[in-house]
Amino acid sequence: MNPTPAQTADPYAALKATQRAGWAYFGPQAAATTPCAARLVRFAGIHRDERVLDVACGTGVVSITAARTGAKVTGADLTPELLAQAKENAGIAGVDVEWREADVERLPFDDAVFDAVVSQFGHIFAPRPIIAIHEMLRVLKPGGTIAFSTWPADHWIGRSWALSARYLPPPPEGVAPPIQWGEPTIVRERLGSLVRDLTFDRDVMLTPALSPQHVRWNAERTSGAVIRLVESLSASDPARLEAFRREYDALVAEYLEGNVVRASYLMSRAIKT
Repeated sequence: MNPTPAQTADPYAALKATQRAGWAYFGPQAAATTPCAARLVRFAGIHRDERVLDVACGTGVVSITAARTGAKVTGADLTPELLAQAKENAGIAGVDVEWREADVERLPFDDAVFDAVVSQFGHIFAPRPIIAIHEMLRVLKPGGTIAFSTWPADHWIGRSWALSARYLPPPPEGVAPPIQWGEPTIVRERLGSLVRDLTFDRDVMLTPALSPQHVRWNAERTSGAVIRLVESLSASDPARLEAFRREYDALVAEYLEGNVVRASYLMSRAIKT
C-alpha cells in the first residue's frame, strides 16, 4: 500500500493544537473506558508476541490491556499529558509499552510493521478520515487485523456531541464529524477494498454517576469541547450557557438508570488484504 503523499503544511494544524490542549483534561474519564479496552482487545484477537499499535492511545487502557496478554505494544497519541499518564499506568501494571507522540494522519512508522492496529474512540477525531485510515492500514501487515471502537450518532455520546455542537462555533470546512465512524455503512465505505472479512459488534459502556448534574459537572472539567463551550458562554452569554446545561441534564437523564449511564458503542474489525 503506497503512503499518502507528504503534506508540506497541515491545513488542520490549528484544530489539532486545540484538540491536543483539550484532551489534556481527559485523564479522569479513562476509568470508565477500561472494561471497553478489554472488550476491544478480545474482539481484535490480540495474542502473545504480536506487534500491536494502539492509535490515539490516551492514558493507555488498550495498550496496557494488550501488553498484559504478552503482545509487543506501541501506544501513539497526540497529547503529551495523556502519554505521561499512560507511562505511569504501564509502570504500575508492570508491563513494557513503547509510547510515541504521534498524529494518526502521519504515523511515524514504516510500512507493514504491525500485526494489529487498534483504536478505542480515538482515531475518529482525525479531521480527514480517509488519510487516518490510510495511515492505519499502511503500517499494518497484509493479513493483519484492524479493529476499533466508535460512537453511534443515535445514542448517548453521539447525541451529547450533537448537543454541544449546536452551542459551539462550527469546525473548519472539510472536517468530518467523528460520529460518522459509528455508522457501519460509512465504516464499510472508508475501508473499502483495502480489507476483507469486515465484522461488526456492539457493546455498552457503563459509567457510574450520582445524577445528571454530576455527569455534566464532570464533562465541564474533562471534555475539551465542553470546557471551551463553558468558557466562551460564561463570558458572552450566561443565559445560553444555562440553556445548554438544562438540555444536557435532560439528555443524560434518558440514559441514567440505577446510578449508571449506559453508552452504546460500535466495534469494527477487518483483515488487511
